[in-house]
Amino acid sequence: MTDVPDTSTIIDGRYRVLHRVGSGGMADVVCAEDLQLGRKVAIKLLHRRFAQDEEFVERFRREASSAAGLQHPNVVAVYDRGAWDDTYYIAMEYLEGRTLKKLVQDEAPLAPTRAIELTVQILRAARFAHKRGIIHRDLKPHNVIIDAEGRAKVTDFGIAKAGASDMTQTGSIMGTAQYLSPEQAQGHAVSAASDLYSVGIILYEMMTGRVPFEGESAVTIALKQVGEAPVPPTALNPQVPPALEAVILRALEKDPARRFGDADEFIAALESAGHGIAPATDATSVLQPTGPMIPIPPPGAYDVAHVDQRAYGPPEEPEDPDADGDGPSRWWVALLVGLVVAGAIVAGLLLTGKDKVQVPNEVGNPQAEAEIVLKRAGLSTDITMKESADKAKGTVIGQDPGGGSRVPKGSIVNLTVSAGPGTARVPDLAGQPRSAAKKQLTDLGFTTSDEQATSDTVTENHVIATRPDVGQELEKGTNVVLVVSSGKERVAVPKVVDLTEDEARSTLESLGFKVTAKDQETTDKDAGTVLAQSPAPDTKLSKGGTVTLTVAKEPPEVAVPDVTGQGRLAATQVLQDAGFKVNAVSQTTDDKTQDLHVISQDPATGKAKKGSTVTINYGQYVASTPSATTPGSTTAPGGTVTTG
Repeated sequence: MTDVPDTSTIIDGRYRVLHRVGSGGMADVVCAEDLQLGRKVAIKLLHRRFAQDEEFVERFRREASSAAGLQHPNVVAVYDRGAWDDTYYIAMEYLEGRTLKKLVQDEAPLAPTRAIELTVQILRAARFAHKRGIIHRDLKPHNVIIDAEGRAKVTDFGIAKAGASDMTQTGSIMGTAQYLSPEQAQGHAVSAASDLYSVGIILYEMMTGRVPFEGESAVTIALKQVGEAPVPPTALNPQVPPALEAVILRALEKDPARRFGDADEFIAALESAGHGIAPATDATSVLQPTGPMIPIPPPGAYDVAHVDQRAYGPPEEPEDPDADGDGPSRWWVALLVGLVVAGAIVAGLLLTGKDKVQVPNEVGNPQAEAEIVLKRAGLSTDITMKESADKAKGTVIGQDPGGGSRVPKGSIVNLTVSAGPGTARVPDLAGQPRSAAKKQLTDLGFTTSDEQATSDTVTENHVIATRPDVGQELEKGTNVVLVVSSGKERVAVPKVVDLTEDEARSTLESLGFKVTAKDQETTDKDAGTVLAQSPAPDTKLSKGGTVTLTVAKEPPEVAVPDVTGQGRLAATQVLQDAGFKVNAVSQTTDDKTQDLHVISQDPATGKAKKGSTVTINYGQYVASTPSATTPGSTTAPGGTVTTG
């Protein structure tokens, strides 16, 4: 059999293959019907050549484990996994739609509002995964499916990194080269910022129709990811709004620390950039270029002295004054002509002012956006960073000359940019009381919030951990989450009454409880049966808590007193004092001396279990009356009295 099963093949006794969907480097994907639930699913089958490779199998298994825990509207759901026909499979949500890559190939460049909407959905999926310690590491439009409702769903967590686990070896590169972050391309450790870089490239591609870096091989592309600045999106599509271009270029910063701090910050920047962008009624007409596409270098990438000479041609060589053979006799003529021309130019500028431009007001805007706007106006920029407690990092808080001024084209505008409120490191607060930890963070300039979690080792209301982790350097004002112990996990106590003591112990101990038992003599239940429990069933009890069982114990045998001839009440008292229950049964007698006295008992003698029942038969006197037919016959009633 080939790697791709034939139509109508039943996989693992449950999934009937309908048709093939596609293939990847590790697996084939088919559409199948779940015969148990009657729904379509996508089955990913690991290539058999990898099924014997423990690393591939582990990666495949981890994909299922990682994705199965990500139940989110923008993440493709994983339903099941298993082994079949010498390989392994994952059953996933099947979506009618197309990949984002196909959408880009068919429709790019997209309208800004649509690109922002799709990117925000991808970021929501990434945010959900990141908060659970999962980093995708291969975000690309091929792994984003757009369903029939236009909703984006992220799939393929095959090389996801969960927590401290990392399947790659030192120096190895995993992912698709065109979408790799620089740190990934160098084989360095990845973080959430690596995924945000990949999302930035996806957004770049949606707005321009191409990725920022191409090459003949994956290595060539990886080197460009590390060492080259991307061509600004407006060089390829002048209709990209400046605010959106600034967001894209920040996401594509080489240094992870200069990118967005997390997916939430990225989403906020996109939503801010989206304000004021009118939704396009005709995407093709809105996005058609209206002028020449002139490459604009990204802020800080290089200055005029480093402009690529291949793009603009080599600088002209100075003319040799003696090249015409006339010698130095005419140099003064050239000087005079130059002075006259220069004077004319200066006079023209003074008289007309045509080379002056109005300075845009960029106070309050992001630095990257401000630099782009000013460069488009023909002005240069100089940046001064200044700490600010009330302005977000990267926001322009001052400029000189001010907005509205008219200055010569090419003039320098000095921008004062907020460096934020400063930074501090997250201290190690594990084991500290919540109130003390909260005060320490507040004193450092952070805001705080709490999250409860159970712990078998950390005392209730004490800190288990922080998010972000210890040692992270954060801007003051950043929220630090304190994970606070709510004590040991509390579990509902199951009902174990009527089980044997061994069964009850096994059930309770498997849930983490301790068990103690006390005996109680009884003849109503078999010895070893649980008669009662404390706490009662369904009570919530911390793991490690104690459940006390009352267990039936067989009573000892004791001598049965002989109460024959004694009065009924006295006999009953004697038997009860000996530890027996009494069943008193009356019987008629014409012997007046036997009236209310014990005639017989069962058992009569010997020993019986303490707590068992002794039956006594006592007389009930009835006087003889002459019979209507038989002289001397009598009729008397009979009865029973049971005494416990």
